Amino acid sequence: MRIPTRHSQQGSTLVIVMWIAFGLVSLALYFGHANALELRSAAHRAASIEADQAIQGAARYAGWVMTNLDNPGVMSDLEVAPTYRYQAEAVPVGDAKFWFIGRDANRLSTGLGTAERTQFKLVDEASKLNLNTATVEMLQLLPRMTPELAAAIVDWRDENEEISEGGAEEETYARFNPPYRCKNAAFESIEELRMVAGMTLLILQGEDMNQNGLLDPNEDDLDTSAPWDNRDGRLDPGLWEYVTVYSKESLLRADGTAKISIGAQGRQALGTLLSEKFSASRGNQILGALGNANQAPASLLEFFVRSGMTVDEFVQIEADLIAGDGQTAPVGLVNVNTASEMVLSCIPGIGIDLAPTLVAYRQSNPNRLNTVAWVAEVLERQQVLQAARYLTGRSTVYTADIAAVGHTGRGYRRVRYVLDGSQGGVRIVHRHDLTHLGWALGRQVWQQQEQLISRNMR
Repeated sequence: MRIPTRHSQQGSTLVIVMWIAFGLVSLALYFGHANALELRSAAHRAASIEADQAIQGAARYAGWVMTNLDNPGVMSDLEVAPTYRYQAEAVPVGDAKFWFIGRDANRLSTGLGTAERTQFKLVDEASKLNLNTATVEMLQLLPRMTPELAAAIVDWRDENEEISEGGAEEETYARFNPPYRCKNAAFESIEELRMVAGMTLLILQGEDMNQNGLLDPNEDDLDTSAPWDNRDGRLDPGLWEYVTVYSKESLLRADGTAKISIGAQGRQALGTLLSEKFSASRGNQILGALGNANQAPASLLEFFVRSGMTVDEFVQIEADLIAGDGQTAPVGLVNVNTASEMVLSCIPGIGIDLAPTLVAYRQSNPNRLNTVAWVAEVLERQQVLQAARYLTGRSTVYTADIAAVGHTGRGYRRVRYVLDGSQGGVRIVHRHDLTHLGWALGRQVWQQQEQLISRNMR
């Protein structure tokens, strides 16, 4: 037998010690790496919480902006000639930041190309057609719309089972797999359009997969990545860009008191208001021009045209008046001060021929957008009277599409709120988490955040 020498025993001990040292170093590296990952994960979670809190704060801030306008219901004042301009881009909330994602719908709808950067602002819901009030003829003028789909939309919302020409009612939906029933009631959200016969995701969404009004790289690469697009360097936003279910007028003045109806029910109160604002003789003159109380104007724009008032006079009382009986808020009026050319072209009396004229006037006269009365200076009287029942100059419902990041630019979150200020104060009527749609702030903001992350990792 070979008897181990002292040197061989020392060599074996060294090997064992080295393996133990290697094991300890490996464990140290493993736990160090695990701790680093956990620390980074904790930082991401903290950033996500910061972003969520920033979004909640941004929603409250948007409500504050809506209730503190110099001219109630006229958000265009803030965008054109503000005494106070609300913050909408990279607004700090502690270590987090938020953005209001807007859009340049007029640029998209007129074929002028695509904006180079994301628009940042609140979105006026009255700048769109209301699915619950728009006629078949109005809907047919929207992009990618067909007569059959327009009829199916109206059939979905009406209360009867009569099939419109080319439309769809109960028997159509009964043949689907799985079958379901025709709603025959008002739309409650834009997403509900997916249920309408003939509607596809491509028609509703277009190329704007992340719904930010900006042409992102994956939206201009043919079929390389979703969605399908034609790679023409121009964004097709789809139908959802031009429709809403939320637009409506407010029955309340800025002080919380009820507005005065321009109908027969409010004739006496209207006379009192006119006398207080102007004089008794001028008030009687205006009432006389309106004619019989039983033939009341159907809208404030029609009231202005028939009354013979000057624009300056009308501006003084416009915020105090409401069309109808004063008990039910008018729904679905389009704000002529904020609507895109595409939406205006759907309005009877305006159409595709006169919509560009109205938009051009707005761009040349931004200081006149505090009223609906300027339309009478652009269109002929008969055209104004035809369009008047569909138009307004004020808005009470806005979308706050809020994206936020936490400290060091991490923890991206995005939530879309619809804020209703028509009943006094502001309440949230719709909330939709859009984080799953991915980055929506455009390439420029992405590069800024990447630089911020890189600096913090050094």
